[in-house]
Amino acid sequence: MQARTASLGNPDEPRFMYARDIETMPRLQLAALQRDRLHWSLAHAYENVPYYARAFDDAGVQPADCGALSDLARFPFVTKEELRTHYPFGLFAVTRDRIARLHASSGTTGKPTVVGYTAEDLDIWADLMARSMAAAGVRPGDLVHNAYGYGLFTGGLGAHDGAQRLGCAVVPVSGGNTEKQVLLLQDFGARVLCATPSYALNIAEFAALHGIDLKSGPLAVGIFGAEPWSEAMRRTLQYGLGITACDMYGLSEIMGPGVAGECTEQQGLHGWEDHFLFEIIDPETATPLPMGETGELVITTLTKQALPMIRYRTRDITRLTDEPCACGRSHLRILRISGRNDDMLIIRGVNIYPSQIEAVLVDVPEIAPHYQLVVSRDGTMDALAVLVEAAPSVPEDDAVYQRIAKEVQHHIKSLIGLTCEVIVTGSGRVPRSQGKAVRVRDLRG
Repeated sequence: MQARTASLGNPDEPRFMYARDIETMPRLQLAALQRDRLHWSLAHAYENVPYYARAFDDAGVQPADCGALSDLARFPFVTKEELRTHYPFGLFAVTRDRIARLHASSGTTGKPTVVGYTAEDLDIWADLMARSMAAAGVRPGDLVHNAYGYGLFTGGLGAHDGAQRLGCAVVPVSGGNTEKQVLLLQDFGARVLCATPSYALNIAEFAALHGIDLKSGPLAVGIFGAEPWSEAMRRTLQYGLGITACDMYGLSEIMGPGVAGECTEQQGLHGWEDHFLFEIIDPETATPLPMGETGELVITTLTKQALPMIRYRTRDITRLTDEPCACGRSHLRILRISGRNDDMLIIRGVNIYPSQIEAVLVDVPEIAPHYQLVVSRDGTMDALAVLVEAAPSVPEDDAVYQRIAKEVQHHIKSLIGLTCEVIVTGSGRVPRSQGKAVRVRDLRG
């Protein structure tokens, strides 16, 4: 099967325009393309990956049984646990001589998950990243400051290849060394910043503390992903950096960043349905949910050669919409990720995600947008403490900190329904992120 998107059109057009026919394809035509590619992907997985052959046989299904897109619900799920169980290459569908690149997760909770790409996979990835960046307002000739981490993490090289495919120049600075990041943004004049939202916040904070005005420079677009972030955080980043901040979604098991991306309308992430099939399921029962209902996102790859993923449970909680977007793109949209199944905390019977706490904190003017949630055991119950920083303009006074803590505690109780301890500290006391933010510190042992 040819995994390319179809005709590339006029070779004299800018490369980011090639996908426009795909992006605006009528729904019936797009569904037909998905069916053809799904049939190939199911057969490719079944014929080349022993795990899928066993799983399909155990479920009593064969690739030929998927006559319509809705028939996919009969097929079994795959999870991150299967990637770890078959570490490192047991789920690969091609021989090692066809692998062009390997990436892997950090493996902080066990064995890392290893993902592989053929040359064709990398080509599609670069195209989809270019498509996503173009939707967010990036244009050929832009200078892209790439502060995503390089290496085994997919963010750095994914953004790098996509920006170059789009015709941009890339500053491959990676993460860390915030002082140098700000200097390069100021001196080189990048129009685009790629980073995790928490690290972009660090950049904005460092610039403000040192009297460096990035807002009046050429920086105009921020593409942020790799961790959940709230609309309140978007407002903070847009104000602090003077940019349009767009969300980017992806995960290494599926491809990396660029599985979906926001356009400048900022009304949800356009899921690139010519390469991925998206479902929402009830996270408890695994039952498919109708369009518009909130549940766990499940993704099936339609063109991935090295590592096909059939009904991969992402653990990300969101909902889908097929309502038309003002930008004209016909692909359905993934609405903002509220959190992950495995990140959800249950504190005294209340289910919460870190992003819900973030949304409350960012709207409190005397609080800086840095926080950490500390979970501990109080007898037989779990307890939550929210560690936050006072804004730099707030005087270092215990009485003032106590007043702010009570106000924040009240806001959390009113908006989320959770009673928790709030600890307000001085500026710089909450650990800063150089990549993905560590929002939860679990002391329960």
